[in-house]
Amino acid sequence: MKSRRDVGRPPAYENPEFLESEDARPLRILAEYLEPLRTFRRARVRDTIVFFGSARLSPDGPLGRYYEEARELARLVTAWSKSLSSHEHRYIVCSGGGGGIMEAANRGASEAGGRTIGLNICLPHEQRPNAYVTRELSFEFHYFFMRKLWFAHLARALVVFPGGFGTLDELTEILTLAQTRKLDRGIPVVLYGTSYWKEILNFDALVRHGMIAREDLSLFEYADNPAAALALLQGRLVLEPEVGGPAIARSRTSKCE
Repeated sequence: MKSRRDVGRPPAYENPEFLESEDARPLRILAEYLEPLRTFRRARVRDTIVFFGSARLSPDGPLGRYYEEARELARLVTAWSKSLSSHEHRYIVCSGGGGGIMEAANRGASEAGGRTIGLNICLPHEQRPNAYVTRELSFEFHYFFMRKLWFAHLARALVVFPGGFGTLDELTEILTLAQTRKLDRGIPVVLYGTSYWKEILNFDALVRHGMIAREDLSLFEYADNPAAALALLQGRLVLEPEVGGPAIARSRTSKCE
């Protein structure tokens, strides 16, 4: 006797043609939320320190010092996190999982004996998973916006090293969420490399033209060495009470006034 599996169409959740179709896009988007959430819960990952920066930056390039300084800062952050009196895995270094600054951050955290997260994304060039991401915390995203959601969801702080379009995109996303108070907690932002960022972004001009308020400049701070960046993070971060799941930053749901 033939079983049900031997005849007719397979169940929808076993049908590759359907799952890869336009109609199933909502399912694929939802999967990129639920699968990481399940993994973070099982791994007891509560909150992260996110490192952004260029995938093109190499240790022997013109801005190579930033690679080594990102590596050192990630090492310091991880050593500090491991010293905290907590049963949870606190302040885990998280990057985009690729090369350059991302590799440096994951590398430094790994060298300190900590676990480290990589939120990779499928791209035709530049983006390949680096070797320093903890295997069970290495993710591969298809949708940029779902990857960005997970950066913001678990982030307790953001350290932004020199980078290009992608780095600027992630930076301004977090600054906009903070400016508009769309998250129920603050996310300290450290711009690493004062001379670089003041050349690339003229925040004072935005104030002068009325595009942002003067107080918006308090949404970020500058640092130029790993020790100073660590001190800024330690001064701004406060441990939340431990709970069973990830310390997800929730969106504000009050009605617009």
